Amino acid sequence: MSRLRIIATLALCLQSLACPAQKAEPRAMNEKHDSRQNRLAREKSPYLLQHAANPVDWFPWCPEAFETAKRLDKPVFLSIGYSTCHWCHVMAEESFEDPEVARLLNDAFVCVKVDREERPDVDGVYMTVCQALTGGGGWPLTIVMTPDKRPFFAATYIPKKTRFGRLGLLELIPRITHAWRTQRDKLVGSADQIAAALRQGQSPPALGATLGLPTLEAAARLLAQRFDATHGGFSDAPKFPTPHNLTFLLRHWKRTGNAESLAMVERTLQAMRSGGIYDHLGFGFHRYSTDTRWLLPHFEKMLYDQALLALAYTEASQATGKPEYQQTAREILTYVLRDLTSPQGAFFSAEDADAEGEEGRFYLWPLPEVARLLAPEDAALATALFGLEREGNYVDPANGVRTGLNILHLRRPVAPDEAPRFAAIREELFAARQRRIRPHRDDKVLTDWNGLMIAALARAAQAFDEPLYAEAARRAADFALHELRRPDGRLRHAWRDGTPSPAPAHADDYAFLTWGLLELYEAVLEPRYLEAASELNTLLLAHHWDAAAGGLFFTADDGEELLFRQKEAYDGAVPSANSVALLNLLRLSRITGQAALEERAAKLQSALAPQVAQMPIAYTQFLVGLDFALGPSHEVVIAGQLAAEDTRVLLRALRSAFLPNKVVLFRPEDDAAPLTRLAPYTAQHKPIGGRATAYVCTGGACRQPTADPREMLAGLGVASAPAATPR
Repeated sequence: MSRLRIIATLALCLQSLACPAQKAEPRAMNEKHDSRQNRLAREKSPYLLQHAANPVDWFPWCPEAFETAKRLDKPVFLSIGYSTCHWCHVMAEESFEDPEVARLLNDAFVCVKVDREERPDVDGVYMTVCQALTGGGGWPLTIVMTPDKRPFFAATYIPKKTRFGRLGLLELIPRITHAWRTQRDKLVGSADQIAAALRQGQSPPALGATLGLPTLEAAARLLAQRFDATHGGFSDAPKFPTPHNLTFLLRHWKRTGNAESLAMVERTLQAMRSGGIYDHLGFGFHRYSTDTRWLLPHFEKMLYDQALLALAYTEASQATGKPEYQQTAREILTYVLRDLTSPQGAFFSAEDADAEGEEGRFYLWPLPEVARLLAPEDAALATALFGLEREGNYVDPANGVRTGLNILHLRRPVAPDEAPRFAAIREELFAARQRRIRPHRDDKVLTDWNGLMIAALARAAQAFDEPLYAEAARRAADFALHELRRPDGRLRHAWRDGTPSPAPAHADDYAFLTWGLLELYEAVLEPRYLEAASELNTLLLAHHWDAAAGGLFFTADDGEELLFRQKEAYDGAVPSANSVALLNLLRLSRITGQAALEERAAKLQSALAPQVAQMPIAYTQFLVGLDFALGPSHEVVIAGQLAAEDTRVLLRALRSAFLPNKVVLFRPEDDAAPLTRLAPYTAQHKPIGGRATAYVCTGGACRQPTADPREMLAGLGVASAPAATPR
C-alpha cells in the first residue's frame, strides 16, 4: 500500500469526523491511585517524572497499560518526548497540565508516556509511522492506536485549541472518540493497512548494488554540491552539525589528496566554533542552528553531539596540526567533564534549552549587563568580539522581534595580543552566568551515548597525549561494564540515581559501547577492554543479526514484540548501529585475526548496499567503515615495556599522525598471555635487540620490524611525524 493511499485512508477516517463534542463518560473504571501524582511518580526517567503531577492518568509503557485499554475498550493515546525537548515542555504546560484537556484524555483513552531516550525502540517504530503518515516527524510525538498497538493517527505537537489550521486537542479528542464509537471498523481497517504497509517497508530491497571507491567519490561529490561555501555545513536552515559528514570527508582527503574535501571540513568546523551554536563561555555545542549562519541555536545540549563533535575536531587537529581544533576539542571535553559527568564517572544525557521557563535564558546577554560586569575597556572588547548590540541580536522566534538580548558569537578572530584579555573576559562572564538558574539536566545515563563519549575521550587522550582523558574514559567504561551489564553479560540500556532501568538494550548500545572500548584499548592498552569489546560484539551478533538478509535489527530476538522489527541504516544525528558495527567488525577482525568477523562485515555491507548506493550522503558513518574495508588499512603491533621511554616514543609518533584506518596492539615483553589469548598471532611479536619494536602490516603484507619511529611511520605512508600541536 502506498504512502499516499495510507494518508488518504487516514484522512477519510479522521478529517471527516466533524461532530459536536461528546459528553464525557465517568472514569470510575480507571484504577485508583494518588490523586496528586500519577503512575509516572514510580519511574526513574526525568522526562516521565516531569509528568508525574499531571492530571492526565498516565501509564508508562508497560503491559498493564494495554491490558487496561483492552478491558476498558479504549484506544491508547501515546505521547513520546524527552526531558530537554522545548516543544514537549510547551505541550505539557498548555495541555497535559490543564484539567479540561486531562479530563478529555482520561475519559477517551488509556494514556501512555514514553521517554524516547529510554525506549528508542518504541520511539523508532512510531516515529516511522508518523513520518509515513504525515511526511515529517519530531517531538513531542503523538500517536493514537488500538489496544493491540496498531496506530491510526499520528502527529507531533498539538495545541490545546485549534489555531492557524492546526486542530487542537479540545476539538480532536471528541472527534476520535466519536469515530471509535461509530466508525470502529474504518479505524481498525486503517490501522491494519498502516501496520501491513510499514512491515512491508522493512523488507530488504533487492540485492545487486556494489559499493566501492565510486561510492566514496559519489558521496564526496554530493556533499560538495550541497556545501555552503559561505557559512559551512551542508544545508540551509536549520543546520545540524552532522559530524560524520566531516570525518568521512577527512578520510576522503586522506585517501585522494582532494583539497576541496579538507576545505569543506575546515570551513564548517571554524564556522561552528565561531557561531552562536557554540557556548563561548561554558563550552560545548548546542543542538543545532535555526539559521544558515550558525548564529541562533536551539539551546539544548546533547551528550552525543559533544562526543561526535569532539571526535571530528580531534581528527581535524591530527590531520592539519592546527591548534584551534585541539583547543575546541579540549573545550568540549572540559564542558562534559565539568557539567555532564556523574560522581561515578558515567555521563549524563543532556541539558535543557529552557531556564526559568524561557528558551535560551541562561545563555543570553543584555548589553547593559555586560557593561556592568566588565571594566570599560573590556566591555568594549567583548562588544566588538561577541557582536553585542544594544537592541540585541537575538530575535524572538515566536514573533520575529529583537529582544534586547544577545547570543555570544565571535564576529572576528581574536588577535594574539587580545587573547589574554579575552580569556579573562570569558572567565568573568562565565562566573557571572554560574550565578543564574541553570537549565534542567537530564541525569539519565544511557549506554549507547556513553559509548560514544568513551570513544571521544579515548581518541583525544591519544592524539593530545592527555592522561586526564584516558582516566575519564576508563572510569566511564568500568562503570558501564559493572552497572550497565546484566549478570548474564548482556547490556542494559539506561541507569539513573543508582538503579538500572528495566528498558531493554538495543543494537546501538552494543555497537557504540564496543566502539568506545576499542578506542579505550588503544589509549590505555589494557587487554580487558579489548576482551569486553569482543564479548559485546559476540552478543550483538547473537541477538540482533538478521540471518535471512544480513544486517542488524535494532531490537533483540527475544525482545518485546512491536509493530515491526526495525533495521536502521540511516546516519542521522546519531550514526546507526549497522554503520558503527561495520567498522567494529573490521577492526576486531584485524585485531584478533578472525576472518569470520570480516566475512560478517562483508555480509552487513552487502545487505545495506542497495540503500547506500541510492543516497550515499545519508550514510556517511557507514562510508567510514567502507573506506576502512577498501583499504589500505594497517595493523601495528608494538612490543616492549609499556612504561619504557622507547615504547612511549613509538606510541607518540603513531598517535600524532592522522591514520584512521589502522588498528594498534601492544604486546608486553612479559605477561603477554592476556593479549595473545585474544590475538594469538602476537605471540611471536617481541622486542628486538632489547628495544621496543614496531611490527607494521599493510594490505596483507608485513614489513621488516623496526625500532625507528620514522621507519614505522614511513611503513604507514607518513613521510615524517606532523608538527606537534601545543597542549
